[in-house]
Amino acid sequence: MYEPNVAQILKRLKPSDVVLDVGGWACPFNRANYVLDVEPYETRGYYHRTSARPAAQGGDREYFTPATWITRDICDRAPYPFADKSIDFVVCSHTLEDVRDPLWVCAEMMRIGKRGYAEVPSRAAESSRGWEHPRLAGLSHHRWLIDIDGSHIRFLMKYHRIHSHWRLSLPAAWLARLPEVDRVQWLFWEDAFTVEETRIHGSTNMDAELERFVRSVRPYPRWRLEADAAWRRGRALSRRAWRAARGAPKPGRS
Repeated sequence: MYEPNVAQILKRLKPSDVVLDVGGWACPFNRANYVLDVEPYETRGYYHRTSARPAAQGGDREYFTPATWITRDICDRAPYPFADKSIDFVVCSHTLEDVRDPLWVCAEMMRIGKRGYAEVPSRAAESSRGWEHPRLAGLSHHRWLIDIDGSHIRFLMKYHRIHSHWRLSLPAAWLARLPEVDRVQWLFWEDAFTVEETRIHGSTNMDAELERFVRSVRPYPRWRLEADAAWRRGRALSRRAWRAARGAPKPGRS
């Protein structure tokens, strides 16, 4: 979780508030009274062990216990074991990009929660090579490219085509210069927010959307994009000429 926002959350909480952390196994929010995750309590804190994140978030004391750690699949389409609006604050940090059904998770968060906080990688960070591997965009276990606009969250499947050509993703050098605040995006919500999944069909349309986002960031010089476009046009012409030549009758035949 983005560290400055941890303090903001704690300021918004009263001592009597009931807090739920949805998907908090890797780095539990310690102020949470309940944690809901498919992984068990005994193995919590993966990021603590790998030093990928701060050793504790939400205070040094764990408010949750083995009895209030609920081990279950958060996407299994069974209602979470809480009544409507019974949770004062719901935290969901760096989970929605991982799971198969983030729309269901969001719906349940809104059903049981009065207010809350959601945080995910920024679209720019998830579209950048070099985070995990020089030729891969974002992290390999993330399923979604996400945009948060006001109180609206939009999910786009992270099509594998994003790894296929440099023009469809952002360079590692650009990621290295990206400030921490721009590597994440978040939403503080009250009562409810809106969500949608954007669907794209066909590789041409997938490429167009991925390229649209990259061009909006403008990480590449114009000459490089123009040279690549000219090369692709030339290649398409060559392919058409080759196909036409294959279809032409051979000399001496009618």
